[in-house]
Amino acid sequence: MMELKTPARHDPTAAATALPVAIRRPVLADAGTLESLARESEILDVNSRYLYLLLCRDFSGTCRVAQCAGKVVGFVSAYFPPAQPHVLFVWQIAVAKEYRGKAVALRMLMDLLSGLPDNQSFTIEATITPSNGASQALFQRLAAEFACPLRVDQGFPEALFAPAAHESERMFYIGPVVLGSHRGSMKEHTSS
Repeated sequence: MMELKTPARHDPTAAATALPVAIRRPVLADAGTLESLARESEILDVNSRYLYLLLCRDFSGTCRVAQCAGKVVGFVSAYFPPAQPHVLFVWQIAVAKEYRGKAVALRMLMDLLSGLPDNQSFTIEATITPSNGASQALFQRLAAEFACPLRVDQGFPEALFAPAAHESERMFYIGPVVLGSHRGSMKEHTSS
């Protein structure tokens, strides 16, 4: 396992956080848009519509959508693995092309995390392909926000995806994270 250097904490006064985007839990009617955003990302695996419906219905507490001018422009899906209740696994993050680079993904993650209990230690996990630089940078930034180490290990090697052609998925770990002392930082990112 290697440890990555985390960048300096983000400046909360940056214009990116002023983008008029509302963050909320997904509803069933959002499932088709989540599927479309995953497809349009050109990097995420696209799941079935049925799965996105289940995410919106059964996992809405750990998923978020970003909405601007009535249009869903991003989503994050995450869950607590049943055998690991102190791990938040972030499954997919997608942001519409015209909203990328504006901290929308970070704001969705911070909003999701703001709903978790204070003073509960947990680890944030995600798998990221080597070619997905945007997600790697996002998780480096998230680790910096919480002043936590970011560790990376092998995750799922290419061979596990055979016969499909699929890059390896490296496992990223942030933590341990305890939210109580970070509420101020989280509030800066979740207000629109």
